[in-house]
Amino acid sequence: MSEIPEFLIQKLKKQYGEEIVKEIIMGYGYKRPVTLRINTLKTNVEHIKKVLTMSQITYKEVNFSKEALILENIRENSIQELDIYKNGEIYMQSLSSMLPPIILNPKLKADILDMAAAPGGKTTQIAALSNNLANITACELNKIRIERLKYNIQKQGATNVYVMEKDARLLDDFFCFDQILLDAPCSGSGTLSIFNSKLKENFTRKINTKIS
Repeated sequence: MSEIPEFLIQKLKKQYGEEIVKEIIMGYGYKRPVTLRINTLKTNVEHIKKVLTMSQITYKEVNFSKEALILENIRENSIQELDIYKNGEIYMQSLSSMLPPIILNPKLKADILDMAAAPGGKTTQIAALSNNLANITACELNKIRIERLKYNIQKQGATNVYVMEKDARLLDDFFCFDQILLDAPCSGSGTLSIFNSKLKENFTRKINTKIS
């Protein structure tokens, strides 16, 4: 297990106070559940549940989305060996990450902007919620992350997505959208886990520019 970087603890104390920071640090010690989103562009909920049951994988449903499942007796690297993962019938996605597209409630035929789209979980979820009928513009500024975005869009079968390597804030007046989703990039400090052996190495690279 890794230790939480001391500079992060001090920054959190400054921002939240001693008592809340104790709870935050406790949270870093919890093993997060493995969760997935069923990709209805390629399959249906009942089929995935059947595959999981046949594979002796137990799961729980959630009350805000019939496409979301919490897996109880398997880790993510094992799920990635299944055909339903390899062919894009499921997408490994946190429950919190599924909420923004659901709240957006994408409309059929709407022109939708995803301002910070990579790696594509929310973009492809919007496509699935609209049954590939919404017109999605997915912007991503990072050259490396945009390749992952393109890969996931193709793998998930999202066919009505236009990818732009651009800062969405700088789009010109030619563009006009009915709906906009911005799940803004952040430090990731809320998703740390002490079970990540590279916690300090990975987090140190970005924390100083993200937490004020």
